[in-house]
Amino acid sequence: MLTHRNLVANIEQTLETMGDLPDERLIGVLPFYHVYGQVVVLGFNFRRGYQLSVMSRFEPVRFLETLQNHRITLAHIVPPILLFLAGHPLVDKFDLSALRRVFCGAAPLKAETEDSFRRRFPHTDLAQGWGMTEISPIGTVTPPPWSPLRKAKRGSAGMLVPSVEMRVADTQTGADLGPNQSGQLFVRGVNLMRGYFENPQATRESIDADGWFATGDVGHIDEDGYLFISDRLKELIKVKGLQVAPAELEALLLECPDVTDAGVVARPDERAGELPVAFVVRREGSLASEADIQRWVAERVAPHKRLEGGVRFIDAVPKAASGKILRKRLRDVLAEEAAATAAAGEQN
Repeated sequence: MLTHRNLVANIEQTLETMGDLPDERLIGVLPFYHVYGQVVVLGFNFRRGYQLSVMSRFEPVRFLETLQNHRITLAHIVPPILLFLAGHPLVDKFDLSALRRVFCGAAPLKAETEDSFRRRFPHTDLAQGWGMTEISPIGTVTPPPWSPLRKAKRGSAGMLVPSVEMRVADTQTGADLGPNQSGQLFVRGVNLMRGYFENPQATRESIDADGWFATGDVGHIDEDGYLFISDRLKELIKVKGLQVAPAELEALLLECPDVTDAGVVARPDERAGELPVAFVVRREGSLASEADIQRWVAERVAPHKRLEGGVRFIDAVPKAASGKILRKRLRDVLAEEAAATAAAGEQN
């Protein structure tokens, strides 16, 4: 549950840290039902009265035409769009010289993509941020080029916005850690949600008595106050910035007549950030293929929840005595596959 105070506070917090110029012209390519588009794009516009050019969805040519024809100066985007700008040959056909700043968030950005973008757009400032819906959503952003706090920090998610505190704690002991030590991130501040709707238990499990919210993300803060995200403790999969709950897909798969058990994990993907992969135990006698399972799921879920990462058939889903799926073992299988593929590529 996000209050008006949460949302208004986060708009002010983020503007204070990001900075802005009086003649900004924004593009609205992110969905407004997502907190990123709703608060950062719409919220900024309402607060400052920017010119905002809205697109109903991302279409490469229309996107580039909008950037060019409306002389867009500031674009809030997600990694797949940044990857498009950094590498697609179509981009060279358009005049994007007005684009002063690009802010990328909602999912991790690969350092290689960041480097490619900077090479192609040497005069466009690239900023990143970190956040989540529970904090309305921005927690850190890269300071603007004119800020004395701005430093070249490849791969960083920026610095804390005002009135937000963060602590880094050991994932095993809970003890506080110092600069450059990696642990789970905890935050509190005026932008922190009131709680989860009609779920007081989840709220109590996430926010302690002192107001610290356990983010489930793992990272560290360096000696200059810049945040670096390295992993995520929580099991949610992020596909193009949209959350996918593995348990939801697992429950759906158990309804499939060809499936007796299933476990879902994420695999890294350059364009989407992550993609869901299903490890499936087929029902005895079933001849269902990977494509059959993918098709069955695709007919029942939103596009970002489809099993675009693939399906693996296994004899049994690894589980603890409690019945909890041991997802790390499934992720290890994917890591071994990736390593084998890389090794085969080097030999060829």
